Amino acid sequence: MNRKRTALSVAAAGTATGVVGLVLLAAPAGADEAPPTLPEVSAEALVQSVLTSDVPALSGTVKVSSDLGLPVPGLPTGDEAVRVYTDGQGKARISMDQGRGEKTVIADGATTWLWNSADRSVVKYDSAAEHKADRSTEEKLADPAAVSLEFITAMRADSTVSVDGTAKVADRPAYQLVLTPKPTERTLLREVRIAVDSETRLPLRLEVLANGSAEPALSVGFTEFATGAQDAGLFTFTPPAGAKVTDGNAEAREHQPTEQQKKDFLATINPKVVGEGWDTVLVGTVPADLLKAEVSGKDADGRKAAGTPLDLLKQFGKPVSGPFGTGFVITTKVGTALVAEDGRVAVGAVPQQVLVDALGQK
Repeated sequence: MNRKRTALSVAAAGTATGVVGLVLLAAPAGADEAPPTLPEVSAEALVQSVLTSDVPALSGTVKVSSDLGLPVPGLPTGDEAVRVYTDGQGKARISMDQGRGEKTVIADGATTWLWNSADRSVVKYDSAAEHKADRSTEEKLADPAAVSLEFITAMRADSTVSVDGTAKVADRPAYQLVLTPKPTERTLLREVRIAVDSETRLPLRLEVLANGSAEPALSVGFTEFATGAQDAGLFTFTPPAGAKVTDGNAEAREHQPTEQQKKDFLATINPKVVGEGWDTVLVGTVPADLLKAEVSGKDADGRKAAGTPLDLLKQFGKPVSGPFGTGFVITTKVGTALVAEDGRVAVGAVPQQVLVDALGQK
């Protein structure tokens, strides 16, 4: 499958649950701070250096924040910091505050451990690969370099790429790589800015600006960054006495759907990608039993509420009608989701009319 279309499909799917994926940005450098002077570099040369850069041993603090104009489950609503470490050889450690405790992920090369100090629970994975699908949103956003590389790879063909000066990020001089949608792209996004470390060529910060808004919609970037050998003890873990240890591999296998179940589910939702580039839309169908199922959530005032998905859509969405029939539309600064009452769904980082057009091809 085309990697660009796959990446955009994932981003569009993120819009359905909270507009996640391609729309990450961090606070700009201090307005009173003079930009560093660096040797000139072409956009293509900078892109190539980013794509071929290696991650060295490092430690840092990544700050994630969001202001989408709509509460999104799983995404931070204010500044949240994540501490990251890597030995440059595949071992890593991520720590984040979680209520009264701390959640820590340690990958020692053979085993991935998830330690939650709040309830003294441990989940153990014998393979880091099996943990990838189970990672929380915060964990996925804790790596600005990986997110930036995926975005550049997926979107450079549909973007105008340029170098727009320099900036100081995490007290390090960086180039400002900018990806702007080509004029033919119909999207809510104006541009994506990636601050590239001048020495390591690692992305330190990713910025996305939405049309009509000067404020960040969602941000991720290093506020502290230092290369150098790390204490080997950071990448080892022994469950504390009395901690509850769960075999994550066994749980994953137990709850893993069968191949037939996967085929049946895909046949039911009938996913389809419409368009390419920044205005890619993912369309599908929500099964009728899910639309009518009782679910719990929060109302517009943040209070606990229960009802069917359509009941919740009435609180967060705006009633709409068109060639597709009737339904509800949810719009954030960086994406739109349209849910028809017959179960058809269209999502993307695009204006409402693009979704209506896409449903017409469903």
